[in-house]
Amino acid sequence: MKLTFQKDDLLNGINIVLKAVPSKTTMPILQCILIDAMDNQIKLTANDMELGIETKVEGTVLSKGKIALEAKILSEIIRKLSGRESPITIESDEKYTTTITCDKSVFQIQGKNGEEFSYLPFIEKDHYICLSQFSLKEVIRQTLFSISANDSNKMMTGELFQVTGNELKVVSLDGHRMSIRKVTLKDHYNDIKVIVPGKTLGEVSKILEGDNEKDVLIFFSKNHILFEFEDTVVISRLIEGEYFRIEQMLSSDYETKVTVNKREFLDCIDQASILIRENDKKPIILNITDDTMELKMNSSFGSMNANVTLSKTGKDIMIGFNPKFLMDALRILDDEEIDLYMMNPKSPCFIKDIDENYIYLILPVNFNAASV
Repeated sequence: MKLTFQKDDLLNGINIVLKAVPSKTTMPILQCILIDAMDNQIKLTANDMELGIETKVEGTVLSKGKIALEAKILSEIIRKLSGRESPITIESDEKYTTTITCDKSVFQIQGKNGEEFSYLPFIEKDHYICLSQFSLKEVIRQTLFSISANDSNKMMTGELFQVTGNELKVVSLDGHRMSIRKVTLKDHYNDIKVIVPGKTLGEVSKILEGDNEKDVLIFFSKNHILFEFEDTVVISRLIEGEYFRIEQMLSSDYETKVTVNKREFLDCIDQASILIRENDKKPIILNITDDTMELKMNSSFGSMNANVTLSKTGKDIMIGFNPKFLMDALRILDDEEIDLYMMNPKSPCFIKDIDENYIYLILPVNFNAASV
C-alpha cells in the first residue's frame, strides 16, 4: 500500500476517528486506526466496540491496501509534521512495516494486518430522520449538561431521542434536574424511541460543523444509532431498556409564576457562586415577593444579597436551589426574558417557554428558613 496526503487533510481525518479509540482495552487492535485504501477512496476507521467512527480522507492512492496503525503514535507523528508544506507519504510492505515520509523526515513503525480490525456493524437504513447539522449540534448542547456522569444508573448517562410525526424530542436527566428540547423536522417520520449514550452525542457534537445548510441523517436499528454527515459516519450502541416516564414528572399546575430578565438573573447567581467551592452544598435562596426577587447566599466565606426586578403572578415564595443547576439551564437559553413556574418550596421549578419547545425542571434544595 502506498498513499500520499496533504497534512491538514490527514490530520483532520485522524482527529475525527481518534474519538473512538479506547484509552484502555484488552484488544490491542482496537488501539489502532484502520487505513483502508481502495481505487480512489481512502477511509480511516476507529472502533471501541461501543462507538465507531469512519471518515473519508482526501489523498492519492498509488497502490491499494489496508493496514492498522497504532493511533497514538500515528497521531503524534502526523501532528509533529504538520508545520511543513510537503505532502506525507504512507507506505507499507507485506510484513506491515510502515514508512511515513515527509520532506526529510522518515518514520518507520510496525503496523498490523488490517483484516484483523473490527469493522463497524452493518445496520439497515429503514428508519431514519433528517435534520440540519446546526439543529443537532444545538439540541445536544442544550441537553447534554444534565445527563449523569455516574454509571450507577445507565439510563441517566444517555438521552432519550423520541420521534413523533415531524417532531424530535430530546430528554436528559440526572436525578436532580431534567432537560427537554423539541426540534421540528423537515418531514414526517415513523415513531422512534431510543436511548443514546451521552458520550456518543458529545463526540458527534465535536465533529459537527454546525452548518444550517448541511444535513445529518440519523438511522435507527434495534441496537444501534448511526449518524451520517458529509464524509463521516458515527455508529454507536444504544442503551437498552425503557426510559423514565417523564410525563409523570411534568405538571402544568403552579402557585407562582415569575417572569425575569435572564441576563440579570444569571449574573446575580454567578456573583453569589464566588462564595462557594466545588463541593459546597450551599443553596442560593430566592425570596420572591410582588415585584422583586431577593437572592441570598451564605457560606463560610461570607454572604451576598442581590435584588432582581420581575413580574409575578400568584403567591410569594421562598425557595432554595443548587446555584450550578440554575446557571447551567440559564446559560443555554437564548430568550431575553424567561418564565419560572413554582408550586411550593419542596416541588420542582419549571423553566419553559409558552409553546414548551423547551422545559427545564430543577429540584429545589431544603434549607433552614430561620437561618436565612
